[in-house]
Amino acid sequence: MRGVIMHAPGDVRVEERENPTIVEPTDAIVRLAASSICGSDLWPYRGAEPVDHTPMGHEYAGVVTEIGAEVKKIKVGDFIVGSFFASDNTCEICHAGYQTFCIHRQPGAATGAQSEFLRVPLADGTLVATPGQPDPELIPSLLAASDVLGTGWFGAVAAEVGPGKTVAVVGDGAVGLLGILAARQLGAERIIAMSRHTDRQALAREYGATDIVEERGDEGVAKIKELTDGLGAHSVIEAVGTQESMMQAIRATRAGGHVGYVGVSHDVSLDGLGLFFSGVHLHGGPAPVRRFLPDLIQLIWDRKIDPGKVFDLTLPLVQAAEGYQAMDERRAIKVLLTID
Repeated sequence: MRGVIMHAPGDVRVEERENPTIVEPTDAIVRLAASSICGSDLWPYRGAEPVDHTPMGHEYAGVVTEIGAEVKKIKVGDFIVGSFFASDNTCEICHAGYQTFCIHRQPGAATGAQSEFLRVPLADGTLVATPGQPDPELIPSLLAASDVLGTGWFGAVAAEVGPGKTVAVVGDGAVGLLGILAARQLGAERIIAMSRHTDRQALAREYGATDIVEERGDEGVAKIKELTDGLGAHSVIEAVGTQESMMQAIRATRAGGHVGYVGVSHDVSLDGLGLFFSGVHLHGGPAPVRRFLPDLIQLIWDRKIDPGKVFDLTLPLVQAAEGYQAMDERRAIKVLLTID
């Protein structure tokens, strides 16, 4: 099969690889319907994380072609969506809704999802079958549910978004945009998108943003305060993972408010005394996408939400390197890779 390998920062290649096979009796093999490039894939691409001949990709949706002897709930022929972490979905942590911290947690896309086939461990706990075979136009949205939609949704849940709340979203990538969609679905009264890019601002408004703030840092915080009678937002979704974005999120939140942080943290440090006197709740981390998948799949299936619009560039798998470059240069929000 063909699959994407990142040899080193900035060096992405599509190569012939061995097809994945069943290793454990709880595994499943999936033929990908489509794949995608995640914003978090840009960290190693830019040299911010180590990478050395690494199979890439962790977002996936497709058809099960083979199952291990102990897989009972998932069947060959099912169209499935899964999470970037595999979980048994039976331990106490999973039952509490934190499958990304399952006591048997392991990579969900064990062999790399930017490929034609994928091995998924702990298939019964990790994969969710759709109600039937999806129409082709639903596949981008189902693929988005595998990570960026579920992550944006968790950001909104962690930030305690709800009816009557004012929500600010720091970050206008796919996760931030889908955090806006989630906030709207969860009943937020006002949603402030922090974005400097006109195309992303347009999609933010389509997903439910009521206000746009282009300023960053101190100026961005001041603008949020100005829009909220000097108090700050009730809920803030942090979807970037840098020192600037985290501080902007905390400082834009009113006392007693909540920050849901889902941007992968890079060199973020918090001042204990400043946090102590902020009165702000912090909750986040790697999103337990599996918790939300059944409901998100149904919303997509019923065509009540269309998260697939975050894919604004579609390329064949063999042009994956071009997709990485487009996202790195911010010429694309998110790239969908078609599997020929």
